[in-house]
Amino acid sequence: MSQEVRPDPSADDIAKEISAAIVAHKLPPGTRLREEALAGVYQVSRTKIRAALLMLSKDKLINIVPDKGAFVSKPDANEAREVYAVRRILEAALAREFVARATAADYRHIDAHLAAERRALEGGDVQERNRLLGLFHILLAETVGNSVLTGMLRELSARSAVITVLYQSSHDASCSSQEHHAFIEAARAGDADRACALMDAHLEHVQTALNFKDGGRRGGDLVSALLS
Repeated sequence: MSQEVRPDPSADDIAKEISAAIVAHKLPPGTRLREEALAGVYQVSRTKIRAALLMLSKDKLINIVPDKGAFVSKPDANEAREVYAVRRILEAALAREFVARATAADYRHIDAHLAAERRALEGGDVQERNRLLGLFHILLAETVGNSVLTGMLRELSARSAVITVLYQSSHDASCSSQEHHAFIEAARAGDADRACALMDAHLEHVQTALNFKDGGRRGGDLVSALLS
C-alpha cells in the first residue's frame, strides 16, 4: 500500500498555524521568527515563509523590521486600549444578535466550552486557559453566522491574545471566565439589554485590569528558544 503524500502547506496554512501558536501563547511577544527555521519546520521555501509572515504582519500579529527580521508583536498600552475600544463596539452588536439567534444546541455547545474554561483554570494550564477565553468570543460570532464579523473578531482576538500574555494576571483570567458565564445566563434568559451591558462591562473590565506597569517582562518558552 502506497503512503499518502502530504501536500506542501500553503502560505495561508502556515500563517494560520503561526497565528494559532500566538493565540495559544506558544510564541510569546517579542519572539523572533527566523525564516530559515520556519522553512525547515514546514519543509517549504523561504519565499513561502515570507508570504506567510507578510500576512501576519498585515493582521498586526507580527512586526517585520528591515534588516532584523520578523518578531511577534509587543503592543503598548495605547494599542491595547484601541483594540478593546473597537471590540466593545463590535461585541455589543454581537451580543444582541447572539440572544436573537442562539438555539438550544448552541447553548449546549457554549456550556461545554465554559466547562473546558473552568477545567483549564483549575488545572493551571495558562496556554489552554487563554486560548479558550479568546475562543469564547469567536464561538458567539460563529453562532450569529456573520462571516465578516467573525473574521474581524478573529483578528482582534488574536491581537488581544498578545496583549493578555503581556499584561493580564491569573486572577483577571478567572474573572473573565465568570463574566462569560454571567453573559450566557442573561442571553439564555432572553434579556438582550442585560447581555449587551454585561458584554460591554466584561471587555471594559479586561481592559482596565491590564497591568501596563509590570507587563511585558515575561520569559519565553521552548518554542521561543528554538526560533530565536
